[in-house]
Amino acid sequence: MHIDFTLFLTAILSMLGCGLMAGVFFAFSVSVMDGLRRRPAAEGIAAMNAINLAILNPVFLTVFLGTAALCLALVGLALGRWEGIGAGLLAVGGASYLVGGFLVTIFINVPMNNRLAALLPDQPDSAIYWNEYLRRWTAWNHLRAAASLLALGLLIAAL
Repeated sequence: MHIDFTLFLTAILSMLGCGLMAGVFFAFSVSVMDGLRRRPAAEGIAAMNAINLAILNPVFLTVFLGTAALCLALVGLALGRWEGIGAGLLAVGGASYLVGGFLVTIFINVPMNNRLAALLPDQPDSAIYWNEYLRRWTAWNHLRAAASLLALGLLIAAL
């Protein structure tokens, strides 16, 4: 596949973003959530709420949102300049991050975080939701990590 500079640069930047996001999601899946699970519910809820506030910073948001924008552009560029399997890998790789990393975050993990933030950590019902939150949030986070890593692998294979 002949690849032009714009497509190449978009793919490289998308790879870097997907790799960073896969690492963030992976770290949560294999350590952060288990560490929070080991604390009493009120402590875990308070800590996760603090993490959810702290992660809304310019560096994270630039990588998270920037990677989504780059992957969207990459899908468009790949489809617009379709040339063989490489273009397909670029399109599917970009779509993997968009759907599994970005959209899952926006439509599943963030609403769960918002519900958690509205709880009073010391209330008995909060502990019940916390146990459900840990299970569901972590399962969806595993998917985010896998989708971001898959995106990275497909983009590497395309080039």
